[in-house]
Amino acid sequence: MKTKGALVPVSLPPPAEEPEPLPDPRRSDVDEWGRSQHMRELAHRVYQPIYDNWFRVEWEGLERVPTEGGALLVANHAGAVPSDAPAIMHGIETELGRPVYGLADHFFKGAPVVGTLWARNGGVVAHPDNAYRLLREQDQLVLVFPEGSKGTAKTYSERYRLRRFGRGGFVEIAMRAGVPIVPIAVVGAEESMPILFKLPSMARALGVPYFPVTANMLALGPLGVLAYFPAKFKLKVLDPVTFDVPPDQPRYSRSRIMDASEAIRQQIQEALHEMLKKRRSIWFG
Repeated sequence: MKTKGALVPVSLPPPAEEPEPLPDPRRSDVDEWGRSQHMRELAHRVYQPIYDNWFRVEWEGLERVPTEGGALLVANHAGAVPSDAPAIMHGIETELGRPVYGLADHFFKGAPVVGTLWARNGGVVAHPDNAYRLLREQDQLVLVFPEGSKGTAKTYSERYRLRRFGRGGFVEIAMRAGVPIVPIAVVGAEESMPILFKLPSMARALGVPYFPVTANMLALGPLGVLAYFPAKFKLKVLDPVTFDVPPDQPRYSRSRIMDASEAIRQQIQEALHEMLKKRRSIWFG
């Protein structure tokens, strides 16, 4: 007998399990440094015709770049908007199949749009801790230009005269990480966007390291701000430099660091002189 107003229990189906969220494809391709393999592949496809047909890049000694393990790549640096870093990174990545992370000033990371594109293509802020982790903990190839902005700010009359390699910080990083330094001499970047003179007042107003007036600007107008001349690129990989010191020491001999830094700078400088002696033409090599 049912009682008026009594509640009748109703069996409810068990709650459906929530599906696991799918990985976000926009993030899964980006590593902790901001590098995207998809973006690098796209950049390779875009840059390959420039590499092959505009700069006509030739390598010598590419087999000296290690095919495994960490190594610090060190090269001379030039051009108002440097053209050497993309050529080095593209060549090694396509020829050897190894990613290359390029260290650069923090200025690039903070630049709108450019900073993101730079990171997606392997750009990392130049800091000793970043370099150490890439080299020691992740066994990566890391590219550094010890001349820094002093190299890219050179005028055409100062071409192929290497500036001082800082205080040798790159040598200490290689010692701490226990990796070789692989010097690379680059000919062609100086002529791809040569600086005729600089405007210090404009640089101060814009908060940039230097404001160049290039031959490209005078010859090509507004297009010359980013368009390169078709200078022939030749890159020579020199013998790796190793250090017979244990890694991860709290400190290393400052005099030894400075001596090694200057020796590597001189090694690249001498290689550049030899390459320039053999060069018949800026445009054809």
